[in-house]
Formats: sequence, C-alpha cells, structure tokens
Amino acid sequence: MKKNAAVFEFREIGESNDLKLQAAKILTAAFIKLGNDSWPDMKSATREVEECVDHPNICLGLCEGDTLLGWIGLRPMYEKTWELHPLVVAPDAQRRGVGRLLIEELEKTAKERGIIGIALGTDDDHFRTSLSQADIDESNIFDQLRNIRNLAGHPYEFYKKCGYLIVGMIPNANGKRKPDIWMWKDIS
Repeated sequence: MKKNAAVFEFREIGESNDLKLQAAKILTAAFIKLGNDSWPDMKSATREVEECVDHPNICLGLCEGDTLLGWIGLRPMYEKTWELHPLVVAPDAQRRGVGRLLIEELEKTAKERGIIGIALGTDDDHFRTSLSQADIDESNIFDQLRNIRNLAGHPYEFYKKCGYLIVGMIPNANGKRKPDIWMWKDIS
C-alpha cells in the first residue's frame, strides 16, 4: 500500500480568516509553551496577527493541507532592511524544518521586493544565554557578544545556522539581565 505524501504549501496569512485564526492559536500556544506571556490569549494574538498582515508587511504561512504549521512576518524597519517578526511554529510541528522553510521562503519573497537585509531581535527573557549571566556595560559588551553561549536552547543558534549574524544587543531590554539580541542577514 502506498502512503500519501504530505503536501506543503506557502500561503499568505491574510488571505483567509481561517488562516488568521490558526496563526493566532499557534502564536498563543507556542509562546505559552516557552513560558512567554506576550500573547496570552486569543484577543491579543489576533491583534498581533492583524498587525502582521497589514500592508506593506509580508506574512507567510506553511500549510500541510488545510493545517497551518507555522508562520513568519516581515515588516519595514529601514528602506532596504526589514525586521523579521515573528517566526512561530506550532508546538507539534517544531523540529521538523518548518522554521527553516519559512525563513527561506520569506527571504526569497523579500528579495523579489528589493529588500537587501533582514534584521531580527531575539529576546533572552528567560536567562537562556550567557548574556543573562553578566551585568553588561561598555567595558564588557563586545566580549560578552563575542563569547555568547547557549545555556538552554535559545533560538539565536537556529538563526545563526540560517545565516544570521549577531550584530548587537540591548541589555536589560526586558528587565534586569534580560537582553534583546539583535541579528542581521544580507540577502542581496
């Protein structure tokens, strides 16, 4: 007996209310799983999705049949460098390459629009990198960034594997010793 192969398709999240609803559910579930309450309920998650699908933003999802596995957004930051926000994968679809596929498709779409760089911030608000172990100031910021270590599965390493470079950080962005790590990739 021949098993049916999965069919994956990229879709614009804003093209249907069903996709937007699935995107909001994934946003809430994935971030709660991480212990992050940025979008703790469907109301806040739906607002975020609506903002992400607004023109001129790019907001793409990866579907398996009618099921959204994950989604990614890109919004203007500078004229030719835009900000990746957010990248979120359904908890049951994580570690299956969904995030990498979303990034690749987003970069392709961005290039088609004349965007040459993508920046992103990846918060360390749960003390998952060595940056959260030090008080950062002008005497140690560059050494701390150069010698960053992943202590507990922080996503900055995933982004590095996708070609993004650490270009800076905002110490205490989310509270004492909770930095935002800034990353960037040249896609020109």
